[in-house]
Amino acid sequence: MIIFDCNGVLVDSERIATAVASEELMQAGFGLTPEVIAHYFTGRRPTDMYQAIEQAAGRNLPPDFIGRVTSATLKRFRQELRATSHVATALSWLRGPKCVASSSPIDRIRLSLDTTDLLRFFDPYLFSASDVRKGKPAPDLFLYVAQKMSIEPRDCIVVEDSAVGVAAGVAAGMTVVGFAGGSHAQGKLAGQLTAAGARTVIADMRLLKGTISALRGW
Repeated sequence: MIIFDCNGVLVDSERIATAVASEELMQAGFGLTPEVIAHYFTGRRPTDMYQAIEQAAGRNLPPDFIGRVTSATLKRFRQELRATSHVATALSWLRGPKCVASSSPIDRIRLSLDTTDLLRFFDPYLFSASDVRKGKPAPDLFLYVAQKMSIEPRDCIVVEDSAVGVAAGVAAGMTVVGFAGGSHAQGKLAGQLTAAGARTVIADMRLLKGTISALRGW
């Protein structure tokens, strides 16, 4: 089975999401730039990010903050979100079961995939870290997916674009392919994914089929 992260892998969403989060945080009096958010929180659950920000600042975010960020993010996604280049072709080429496992809430996952016409490749096999006790880099989400799909972790290949996501897949006992081809990817990302335990790293979705086949020994 192939398990795909959503943000930064299937959809080119990271720049939008970090921009929205930064705008809302600035309005709430928390001076975090998109670059700081991306550096510290890419791949993590929004709730874990907000908790860490509150702890670091020593004060709470406004009561309606999560709702505001969610609404603003989904609005921007409907207007601007695009699928990662060549990912639809890559998904069409891949055979066998595949699913999505993301740190985002399930409504954001579904909207992201529906907006970019990728939902047809995965529905109903969408999984959110909101349904497990610990988010990435803990292995909880990937182990949950393997259990739900009735597949052994060792038989799963994960495609991830963040170091915490790669670490989660490795901790779950899965083989991880790093993806460093999103518009948010910096020059150091491939090295970070490798250091986190990715078996190999690609920057073009047209290479995914050959990479998966090589890992499977086909």
